[in-house]
Amino acid sequence: MSLRVYDGKGRWRNKYVGFRMSPEEDEQLEIDVALSGLTKQDYILCKLQDREIVVVGNPRVHKALRNQMTTILEQLKRIAVGDSIDSELLDVIKLITITMDGLKEDHNERNI
Repeated sequence: MSLRVYDGKGRWRNKYVGFRMSPEEDEQLEIDVALSGLTKQDYILCKLQDREIVVVGNPRVHKALRNQMTTILEQLKRIAVGDSIDSELLDVIKLITITMDGLKEDHNERNI
């Protein structure tokens, strides 16, 4: 028998919620989740409940940022050839900027 899954407040999570999304939406969700450092479940719950997502710097977030910056560099090289930039790439760049600014502020607060 599987173990019961509890949230941070000791509530038993026994309800399942599912929904459909396009491959593009799934890709964007995976990027957002990776950059947040949260599990997909916790990320979706935070967004649904309109709670602020606080990114805590850790090796997993650092790796996600590095991978996304590599992808952005590839896209920028493609754009330099003459293609146009798409809105999804701009969204990822904005999210990375917000994340990096937050990590920098957190680092500065710890050094004070």
